Amino acid sequence: MNSIEKNFLKKLIEKNKNEFYSDREYPLIDNPFETSDLMSGINVLLKGKITMSKITNNFEKKFAKYVGSKYALMVNSGSSANLLSFFALINPKNKKRLKKNDECLIPALCWSTSLWPIIQAGLKPKFVDVDVKTMNVNLEDLKKKINKKTKAFLAVHILGNSTNMQELIEICNKKKITLVEDTCESLGSKFKQKSLGTFGRFGTYSFYPSHQITSGEGGMVVCNSKDDYEILHSLRAHGWDRGLNKKNNKSFNFINSGFNLRPLDLTAAIGLSQLQKLEKFKRQRILNRNRIIQSLKKSKEWKNQFTFIDPIKYLKPSWFGLPILLNKKFIKIKKIFLKRLNQTKIETRPIISGNFLNQPCIKLYGLKKKNERFIGSQEIEDRGFFIGLPTKKISKQKLNFLVKNLLKIDSLV
Repeated sequence: MNSIEKNFLKKLIEKNKNEFYSDREYPLIDNPFETSDLMSGINVLLKGKITMSKITNNFEKKFAKYVGSKYALMVNSGSSANLLSFFALINPKNKKRLKKNDECLIPALCWSTSLWPIIQAGLKPKFVDVDVKTMNVNLEDLKKKINKKTKAFLAVHILGNSTNMQELIEICNKKKITLVEDTCESLGSKFKQKSLGTFGRFGTYSFYPSHQITSGEGGMVVCNSKDDYEILHSLRAHGWDRGLNKKNNKSFNFINSGFNLRPLDLTAAIGLSQLQKLEKFKRQRILNRNRIIQSLKKSKEWKNQFTFIDPIKYLKPSWFGLPILLNKKFIKIKKIFLKRLNQTKIETRPIISGNFLNQPCIKLYGLKKKNERFIGSQEIEDRGFFIGLPTKKISKQKLNFLVKNLLKIDSLV
């Protein structure tokens, strides 16, 4: 593209960006893309080669360096990153592979594709409760649930927060449990200066819109073992060794089972552009979070209607959204309140999927035991919801609109 063409495209992008949301709307995410992000994608489109190639490889290297892992492999979604991680754990090339019906612990507060890869890989999921104060795994309940069959644990880092990772690692090491980290909601968060997602054998990330960075669709899985990386690499694309074995001249040399979970250079280009701005996005989300909470608490209408989740000790958070817990007296009118907010164009969401044991698919697969209770996860479902945190400064008008409507909850009692 020459300079005239570039300027034309930039003006077109800027024009459309301004047509997104007014100050009387509060979506989960405003337009997450900057002009440079979209221009990076357009450059790939114009060259006519959008499938996975050099740009994807470059993004993987930059991502690995950012989080502090030896290897990173891009896939088409965070869900696929979870899938690859668990199929790598059971793969015949894995010298210490997990076996069919080995038990894998998972928090009851989770996403569907945190759970399903465990089952799809032939492992048995066992649910653990969470701590309401952190929304992450309750380590005391985790210790109670471990037995001789327990071989793995999937930690799900909630909305930028985590559990005490030092204590979790000590538990896993003592019990010889393989740790996988679903970090899809927490890219950029650090516990004692170490990135979430790099404590376990595998760490997974998502680049879906509203996450810390986005490429539209996309995900990443990281690890520190070359053997693990090569298993992931072959599983990602058909089971072949293309891109791994430079000595082999055969283009179609299949060394393993596999899927087709490849990303595009198009999405990698956008993701790489966003990665370079992640620290800026993190700072702005922290500022927006603080402004919302402070504005609520300074209001004349503030009567402790809500509780907010603080980061655990030693964690520098990279917030995904703003989780909110209702005062217990509002539990009965929660559905009405959230309906009002959404009708007012303040978009809300459950905390992940709430207590996943309440989802209809659990009964379909017979995953819930009789009389099994998850008090923390249920309380979060009953009291909790979250709103978005934009990567750009919230206008004073939008902030006032949000605070005013949140505090209308008293009128519903």
